[in-house]
Parts: sequence; C-alpha cells; structure tokens
Amino acid sequence: MAKEHIVIVEDEEDILELLRYHLTREGYSVTTVTNGEQALKTISQQMPALVLMDLMLPGLNGLELCRILKKDPQTTTIPIIMVTAKNEESDVVIGLELGADDYIMKPFSMKVLVARVHAVLRRRKQSVAATDEVIRIHDLVVNPGRHEVLIKGKPVEMTFSELRILHFLARRPGWVMTREQIVNAVRGEDYAVTDRAVDVQIVGLRKKLGARAEYIETVRGVGYRFKE
Repeated sequence: MAKEHIVIVEDEEDILELLRYHLTREGYSVTTVTNGEQALKTISQQMPALVLMDLMLPGLNGLELCRILKKDPQTTTIPIIMVTAKNEESDVVIGLELGADDYIMKPFSMKVLVARVHAVLRRRKQSVAATDEVIRIHDLVVNPGRHEVLIKGKPVEMTFSELRILHFLARRPGWVMTREQIVNAVRGEDYAVTDRAVDVQIVGLRKKLGARAEYIETVRGVGYRFKE
C-alpha cells in the first residue's frame, strides 16, 4: 500500500526535522519545505494527503498559503493543519474560516501532533465515504463529491468547511443542530473549537448563499437549522 504523502511547511529547521522524523517513523511519506512559495510548487507537482504548515512563514505566510490552496479547485480538498505560536483566537478563527481542518499551538507534544494528523486523515476518509449524496433544493445544488455548490446553475466558491456545513444542515431540513453537533460532523468529536469559530463559518456561508441565506436559520441559544 502506498504511503500517504504529507508536506510540512516550517521555517525553523529544528522543528522541521523533528516533524519529519516522527511522521516518517509513523509510516508517512514526507516532503519538507521552508516557505510558502516552495510549498505551492511542491504541492502542484505531487498532491499530498495533508499539509502541515506554520502560520508565521517568511514571504508568503501560512494564512495566505491556506487561502490560495483552498481557492484552487485542484487543492481545495487537501486537509490543512495549522501550527502556530500565536494563541489569539482571531488567528485560529481566520484559519478555520479559510478552510483549515485543524490547528495546534506551539509548544506542542509530538504525540499529540501525530494523533491530530491521524485524526484529520481518518475523518477525511470517513467524510468522503459518508457525504457523497447530492442535495438539490429548488435552484440550490450541493455536490460534495465534486466540491461544488450551484445556484441557478452557476458555481458558488466555498471553502471545504463551508461546503461540509451546508451539506450537513441541508441533509436534515428542519432539524436543529447545535454548534457541537456541527463541529462533530464536519471535523470529528476529538476536535476542539469555540462557538465563535462556528458562527464565523455560518456568517461566511450565508454571505456566499446571497438571497438563499434565509435557508439557514439561527435558533437562539441552541444552534442552526436548514429551513424545510
């Protein structure tokens, strides 16, 4: 069986080597780069199963790299784990809004980081298998298999997380989903995230839906539901 390929983007050589050593020992094929520009070139040549990136990079920083990868149809479904020394909630929220799948703060336990890598890759495989159903509601079409949302036949650009949230809610019209249920469905039960991060994703989703934003209702004190 082919090894899953991981690209590590980190400008601190000691951390880069430590990550490479432990992930290689876990059976992954690892490519290391030290800046965002190198990462784009490497990823375009060989699509990885996952990208592990520091946010504080020289030149093209981690958030910009994440934005570019998630806007490109060829790379939008690649899972991204952000590694950052920053502990401000706003940085985490921005990364999640751009479509990152997980984050871990420096300094971190290598066992914890490896476990998070395993979890993200496992969830991605499970979500692909479980969310292939195409949803059609009037002129709105959600096709997770093609990472495509159409309104009146025209594509609407969405991050991986936004599309998964929309699909999760639309599959159960009328059901009220808590923020915790949404996170569990989209990112897994072992994923820690604030309520505000979920709300930011919903705000972005509504903006992109335009007049169809009314499909997603806020149930105060509980969560969200897709209107029947």
